[in-house]
Amino acid sequence: MSTPKTKSKNFYDSVYAVVKKIPKGKVTTYGHIALLLGSPRAARAVGYALNALKKDMEQKIPWQRVINAQGKISFRGDTFRSSLQKKILESEGVVFDLNDDSINFDKYGWFP
Repeated sequence: MSTPKTKSKNFYDSVYAVVKKIPKGKVTTYGHIALLLGSPRAARAVGYALNALKKDMEQKIPWQRVINAQGKISFRGDTFRSSLQKKILESEGVVFDLNDDSINFDKYGWFP
């Protein structure tokens, strides 16, 4: 059995299974999901997996609960999606720091 180190369908499905476990009102990082999957250097692949979500799956996978290691939303130029992500997180009770738009991991982090 191979380990999920590539952008295979199985890796994406594993990412989605972990992301589904993040409780409402909590966030984790791309890197932590990669670590949980046994591929600690695959944070970018976690991002690819979440970006590849089909529209009908976005309601089932809480993609908005995954942010970068600085506690911020990664948007790569997609301001609509980053704005949407922030609005959804705020509706779940997550508060952003007014100075730098970051999230306090001590309060809102999910790192099993």
